[in-house]
Amino acid sequence: MFAVDHVLVSDDLLDAPFACNLGACLGGCCVQGTAGAPLEKDERGMLESALPTVAHLLTPEARATIARQGVWEETAPGHYNTTCVEGGQCVFVTFEGRVAKCALQHVHAQGKIDFPKPLSCHLYPIRVERYDDLEVLNYEQIGLCAPARRHGARIGLQAADLLEEPLTRRYGQAWYERFRLALEQRRADLGVRTA
Repeated sequence: MFAVDHVLVSDDLLDAPFACNLGACLGGCCVQGTAGAPLEKDERGMLESALPTVAHLLTPEARATIARQGVWEETAPGHYNTTCVEGGQCVFVTFEGRVAKCALQHVHAQGKIDFPKPLSCHLYPIRVERYDDLEVLNYEQIGLCAPARRHGARIGLQAADLLEEPLTRRYGQAWYERFRLALEQRRADLGVRTA
């Protein structure tokens, strides 16, 4: 691991080719799992505010779930996630054919809301773990995303490059620039060549 300010970064990111391939995974990260997207505390209100703008894009099952349970749930004391339809699908999923996509991201791209999507989704495949004042960035490698790793290797795109926008959203542009310098230095120190 290497440090950038109060953030420890996993060496797994030194060579982490990644570029989403929705034709292969069909947006599986939005419909599979045991819980919805982890939320920052301020994101709960953002989801509630965005709901009227995205509701028409959501499935009938998602709208019914939201009517019963809301758009977020407390999964442990002080820990919040988006609500899921029974079976694991995030309530904010919309479909383009068979591909699951984020309705929030869709309306954000149209300029209708300021909130792109939960930060945990935006940062994926990076997962943030918190320990008091310290944060750790880990690269999560699940089987579902194997096509994204292969596609990233084919086109020469690393997760650290793909995730510039959400990393900047989380830590700021100056931090991201320090992160890039530290990443390149760590690669040089360990003799890591990217795929």
